[in-house]
Amino acid sequence: MSDQCWVRRSLSAIRQGLIQIGHVLSPNTIRRLLSHHKIRPKSHCKRLKTTPHPQRDEQFRYIQRQREVFELMQQAIISVDTKKKELIGNFAQAGQVWCEQADSVLMYDFASDAEGKAVPHGIYDIQANRGYVCVGQSADTPTFAVDNIVEWWEQEGRDRYPNRTDLLILADGGGSNSSRSRVFKQQLQLKLADVWNLVVTVAHYPPGASKWNPIEHRLFSHISQTWAGTALTSFEHVVGAIRHTTTQTGLQVQASLVTQHYPTGVKVSDQEMNALNLLRHTICPDWNYTIFPRRTVSYF
Repeated sequence: MSDQCWVRRSLSAIRQGLIQIGHVLSPNTIRRLLSHHKIRPKSHCKRLKTTPHPQRDEQFRYIQRQREVFELMQQAIISVDTKKKELIGNFAQAGQVWCEQADSVLMYDFASDAEGKAVPHGIYDIQANRGYVCVGQSADTPTFAVDNIVEWWEQEGRDRYPNRTDLLILADGGGSNSSRSRVFKQQLQLKLADVWNLVVTVAHYPPGASKWNPIEHRLFSHISQTWAGTALTSFEHVVGAIRHTTTQTGLQVQASLVTQHYPTGVKVSDQEMNALNLLRHTICPDWNYTIFPRRTVSYF
């Protein structure tokens, strides 16, 4: 044990240590003397920042340019991410509601007391100000994320953007849509690019920059406000609350419940990766890439 172990001691423990070396002081005196030297119990201050990625600003500028190009071409732009997982049951939720008496909820948030865990994966259409959320009951996997993007395209995207050939996806650097995920790229190729003959461009935000992803402040924050202070007692309650999420700027949200089970640990071999029609961009190639349909000629 180091000589600094006393910093975790209580006043009574410090007093006993002083007595052992011949100094008899009361706890109040010890507190006063420590205070005189500006020594008080303190917790950590979260002030330090990790060194930002050297290409962080470059990636932000590149994402902005990509958005401008797709908007000029009138092509679809979506922001995707998975919201915080929620335990289903009579559990406390942050926030307050107007009522005569607060509802009683369980004292502890034990997963064993939950009916299940909701995994809300969201797609936010930036240009149309529309949200589409698929509430899963299984694991948050890349296959789950891509299936939800495909469902959005089938239900809303292709009708909202008829005759469109390109799609820009803005995603975080980690999670189910990680920039390193082979499964995410493979599933985009198989289920979106090849099936719908779409040129899919993906731009990932740098590590630690997920709060700049539009879906976070344009969709997820409003969903949290909708169910603030309300226990999510069923999956139907979660889906209903998401559907009722609106804003003064005209946000509308569709939601659906996904009952399919998604296994974890799926691997994609080098041979399967080499078969993808994927081209990495010259700027930040680990974060920016385009997936072309394999039955057409690449033109990027």
